Amino acid sequence: MRSIRLPNPVKSVGMKLFIVFFVSILVFVVAVGTISYNYSKGIVKNKVSDATLQTMIQAGEKMDFYYGTFENLSSQIMFDKDIMANLRKMAALAPDSYEYMEQSWKVRDKFTTYTYSNTDVSALHLFRTNGEYINLSASSAKTEKFGDQEWFKRVLAAGNKSTWLPSQPKGYSGKMLSPGFALARPLTDVTSNKVVAILLIEIPIDALSKQLGKIDMGSGGSVRILSGSGQVVYSADAAQIGQPSDVQLGEGDTAKESGSVQQGGYQLSYYKSPVTGWVNLGIMPVAELAKDSKVIFQITILMSILAAVAASLVGYMIVRNIARPLVKLRNLMQQGAQGDLRVRSRLKSRDEIGQLGESFDTMMLQITELVQQTRQSANQVLETASELSQASRTTAVSAKEIAVATEEISQGAGGLANEAERGNDLTLTNADRLRNVIEANREMGEVASGIRESSEHGTEYISELISKTGDTERMIRSMEEKVGKLKDSTDSIRRIVDLLGNVTKQTNILSLNAAIEAARSGAAGKGFMVVADEIRSLADQSKESIGVVGDITEGIQKEIDETVGVLSAAYPIFQQQIDSMKEAATIFRQVQGHVGEFIEKLGRVSDSMRELDETQGILSDSMSNVSAVAQQSLATSEQVASLSQEQLNISERLVQHVEKLERLSDSLQGSLTRFQID
Repeated sequence: MRSIRLPNPVKSVGMKLFIVFFVSILVFVVAVGTISYNYSKGIVKNKVSDATLQTMIQAGEKMDFYYGTFENLSSQIMFDKDIMANLRKMAALAPDSYEYMEQSWKVRDKFTTYTYSNTDVSALHLFRTNGEYINLSASSAKTEKFGDQEWFKRVLAAGNKSTWLPSQPKGYSGKMLSPGFALARPLTDVTSNKVVAILLIEIPIDALSKQLGKIDMGSGGSVRILSGSGQVVYSADAAQIGQPSDVQLGEGDTAKESGSVQQGGYQLSYYKSPVTGWVNLGIMPVAELAKDSKVIFQITILMSILAAVAASLVGYMIVRNIARPLVKLRNLMQQGAQGDLRVRSRLKSRDEIGQLGESFDTMMLQITELVQQTRQSANQVLETASELSQASRTTAVSAKEIAVATEEISQGAGGLANEAERGNDLTLTNADRLRNVIEANREMGEVASGIRESSEHGTEYISELISKTGDTERMIRSMEEKVGKLKDSTDSIRRIVDLLGNVTKQTNILSLNAAIEAARSGAAGKGFMVVADEIRSLADQSKESIGVVGDITEGIQKEIDETVGVLSAAYPIFQQQIDSMKEAATIFRQVQGHVGEFIEKLGRVSDSMRELDETQGILSDSMSNVSAVAQQSLATSEQVASLSQEQLNISERLVQHVEKLERLSDSLQGSLTRFQID
């Protein structure tokens, strides 16, 4: 018997169970600790970020109140009647006069009072609108002007609003010993609504340090105030004041009143002042946000070490109670695999391992019985294999002959199926062409029907036009008669005008006779002479009017003659038009009749086409049935040929299997001799 080779201990079940328990517990503890650490770290970051933002908002609101004190101070100065009165007087006086100096001292005393009331004010300065500095001290007036400086232009452009100016190293007057920022606003006289001076309130940067110096942003953090252009107004680092900030907010962030963003490893919390437009910016390193969560990370490492120790103890117990009995069973199974069926486990435990040992002992008993039965069956199989081998060879010869005959039948059925398929394709092609002819015939019928309808409409329109033309002819004839009557009336008017002309001539003669008789009567006939003159004057006027009426009547008569000529010329044209329309109506009726006959013939052709289509459909169905039957016959023949070939293959394989069975029987006899059962 060969010696049993022990496998690698690392690949054993005990070691695998130990590794699984150890790794599972350790991974679970580490995963839970890591997740808790990261989750807690995120919560701590958010809480610290929110707290920082609230701190910046509260500080910003506090600064707004602080800025408001200076806004109120500038308003108090602008509404101080004494200061404004003194400034108006100074504007009207020469700067080198005593009266000017006296007024400036009064303003200086007022400024001193306001400065003492607010200790954060470094100095109060006044400028004229052209930028000239107004000196309020006893020394000679300064000649320096600030009109060309950018900050002064900003103040003037702001109108009556106050302007906050960011920090400068020596302030804006140049007299400060430390950096400072300023508030400037025009002082407007309420009586004249004119700017009398520009007020500049300078504030040292230390005033902002008092307000913001107690805010702690942690190690590496800082608090800054940035102007609208990004310039540092305040910073704990004096070197940064007045310089562009190395940390800037985006345009989308500065559009908000407050917020918190991460940028370049820093958490930026900001508040934008509505008073100054400056941004209070708190800068805190992101690592500083989560420093309190390191305790959770340390606890996670400690728990991981404890979990590793516990997993090692549990793994040892598993190896002792499970792996050792399994190793014993493995060794016994290897002995049984080498042919020794006499081995037994004899395990006494009542757990699953003990049940496995009992099952192993039962299995070995049953295998022993199986080997004995197999030896007897192997002898019987060997005898049966010899008989089956002879029968298989006979079946293989018969199957080969059937396969050859079936192959010939399949080839004939394939030729028939191809011819039937070709006939079916031709029938389908003819059917498609016949349907195209039917469709064309239907379209011709629709076109003919449209022509027939158009002819009917044309006939109706021609009849209506003939009727209207006849009405027009009758109207022209009636108009011609009425024009003739109008011509007769014009002739009558002409005769009346001639009669009136004769009456006028007789009136002139009578007036002439009356004048002669008045001349004979002398002074007694003067009144009659006047009447005779008036009658002659009226007769002349009547003659002129009758002449005008005669001219008008002659013009009317001439136009009537022209109208009669035009109507006489138009009448034959209307007669010709009526004749042409009647001929057109006759043509339309003839076209309508021909189209009707054409539609009737198309109907008969359509009926014939439909009958032919039905016949073609029956023929197509018949060819399809023939093709289907041929295809079915071909498929059946191929199936039979396939089955015959398969039967031949099976017969050949059966012969091979029988031969193999004989060899296996011999081999089985040899193998059974290896087992030890006694």
